[in-house]
Amino acid sequence: MLIRKPADLHYSDVTPKEVYLNRRRFMGAGAATLGAATLGSLALPSAALATAKINGLVQTGPDHNLGNEKPSPKATVTSYNNFYEFGTDKGDPSQNAPKWKVPAEWPIRIEGEVLQPKTLSLDQVMKLSAPEERIYRHRCVERWSIVVPWIGFSLSTLLKQVQHTGKAKYVAFETYYDAKAMLSPREAGIPFPYVEGLRLDEAMHPLTLIAFGMYGETMPNQNGAPIRIVVPWKYGYKSIKSITRIRFVEKEPPTDWNLYSSHEYGFYSNVNPEVDHPRWSQKVERRLGGGFLGQGTEMPTVKFNGYGAQVASLYSGMDLVKYH
Repeated sequence: MLIRKPADLHYSDVTPKEVYLNRRRFMGAGAATLGAATLGSLALPSAALATAKINGLVQTGPDHNLGNEKPSPKATVTSYNNFYEFGTDKGDPSQNAPKWKVPAEWPIRIEGEVLQPKTLSLDQVMKLSAPEERIYRHRCVERWSIVVPWIGFSLSTLLKQVQHTGKAKYVAFETYYDAKAMLSPREAGIPFPYVEGLRLDEAMHPLTLIAFGMYGETMPNQNGAPIRIVVPWKYGYKSIKSITRIRFVEKEPPTDWNLYSSHEYGFYSNVNPEVDHPRWSQKVERRLGGGFLGQGTEMPTVKFNGYGAQVASLYSGMDLVKYH
């Protein structure tokens, strides 16, 4: 994982693209420091990685077990999406989502089992921490995968803005839903607003990211504008887009795809080649953007998506077939 963390870069430096998140400004110091090293030569996270701070750059060293994986082409990541509010085919969101005008006011409500609920504006959220660029591998339950340089910071930074009660065991998330601009639940085949959830320790894990940009730019609509969650060791549908509401809860919260078909889509949804989807194997994935004419390169699926060294301990003693 590569993390870039300029100490003086806040949300006011991030949007709109032309004024705030200028790629040259955001990445220039890191590029000068890295010299001949390129973004593609920096690997994803793993076990014993040394972290070095060089001129404001937090760079995580390479893991030879994962190899040197390059970010997927931006055009691939922004044109092949699951975002059912904007269409059920992979190409629909990139055609339909850009037409949606993200509301100027975007409050994020944090409530539930907390001592004092809080509502933060998008600006307030973005000012909580300097942004980092993290290159994360993603694996979709439909067997395709991508590698994305996200911009954001650990979700725990946001969650710590409230004090949860001792009853809180899970964190539930809810998306923004605009019935006039988005598909209806009947058209999409799943309930809206889209809901997801994590166990509290998963949500507080430093790898769990709240992201508001990618590829050095603000978040495209089809990828979850203006702000989303990224949980890299789980299948993609757990990384909920366009969030507006967060709740600390005592019991396991409902999630969209688990409501749709619980035997196909479990609550935990950790990437696991040992647990097949009822309709297909999960042992192999297709990395988009590579191979012949960019059609993808097949490779073995890695348990926890390659992040086992960091997250496997969260599930110690659990039956990961039963709790899939």
